[in-house]
Amino acid sequence: MLSFLKKYRVFFITMLLVSAVSIAAFYQVLKPRKTLKIFSPADVNPEMVDSTLQDIRKTHTIADFSFVNQNGKTVTQKDYEGKIYVADFFFTTCQSICPIMTRNMADVQKAIANNPKVMILSHTVMPEVDSVPVLKKYAIEKGVNDAKWNLVTGDRKKIYEMARKSYLAVKLGKPEELYDMVHTENFVLVDAKRRVRGFYDGTKPEDVKRLIEDINWLSQEGND
Repeated sequence: MLSFLKKYRVFFITMLLVSAVSIAAFYQVLKPRKTLKIFSPADVNPEMVDSTLQDIRKTHTIADFSFVNQNGKTVTQKDYEGKIYVADFFFTTCQSICPIMTRNMADVQKAIANNPKVMILSHTVMPEVDSVPVLKKYAIEKGVNDAKWNLVTGDRKKIYEMARKSYLAVKLGKPEELYDMVHTENFVLVDAKRRVRGFYDGTKPEDVKRLIEDINWLSQEGND
């Protein structure tokens, strides 16, 4: 009798384990697979997009660029080739959202410190003020790691075109001022194929957390 009960107990425990494994496997099959949208200009608030692109729904990629960073080095798309990166727009004398955005971007920098696939690219919207020495001073003050994070300046027209034609991330400024733009709180996630994969409010911790999660997901093989 005892032998029978012992066998029955072993059988019962075995069935419980098999059931648990089966349920877990079934859940994984049914669990929705994470995806990230690939954005085109038509998907974005028209206020952030140049008027020539607002109705375009085809695959959109970041254009070639050439700017100068905080160390006086020319930075181009070649420096970001095959990389996932986060782009944003700021200016060093901004006292409203920029300090919050920069602090939160520093958290992103910390999160990607050991991930060779990921970088950061911050563009000034006031190149006439943010010279190389000014950007260098700002970079030192904010703890920028030169190997991971470029703060760039350059021709205002080119910055404007990148902001509104590539990253789809800033508002039009005063119409009477040529290439005037108003930067926003947007952090833009770009994948290794130069496609926009997400927009995040750089002033909100919950959005920054979501950005880091999406970076980690994109970093995994096959999630591009």
